[in-house]
Amino acid sequence: MAGNQKLPDAERQEQIIRDLRRDATVRQAGYRDRALKLLPHICASCKREFEGRRLRELTVHHKDHNFKNNPPDGSNWELLCLFCHDHEHEKYKTVAYHLGAVPEDNEPAPSIFSPFDKLDELLKSAGGAPATDAAAGADESPT
Repeated sequence: MAGNQKLPDAERQEQIIRDLRRDATVRQAGYRDRALKLLPHICASCKREFEGRRLRELTVHHKDHNFKNNPPDGSNWELLCLFCHDHEHEKYKTVAYHLGAVPEDNEPAPSIFSPFDKLDELLKSAGGAPATDAAAGADESPT
């Protein structure tokens, strides 16, 4: 139970605090924090302004769609709100869909069903000659 757990000793608490501060420093060096420092806090698509607690709704979009391409000048970034960011990525899927593009993994496998498989055997077991022989004789005209 959570109520029965002991708090870490003072040394462990200090270690946890040091780790949290280090992690915060690493995050600040990340591209989102750098983008927030470089760019105005406005969605590049819908032009809404963000500040305070709503700033977390502002995301970094990589213009070339490569999240590893993070130039120091921020030339590959634009700030988009959550909704516009989703729309930005979704519109490429929609365009491909309307152009008839189908991912390879969605293509159906070739059919192995053959409707005429073993038809001769079925006709012979029914007691008659195969339909192809009878039909061929009916089409012939006497000369």
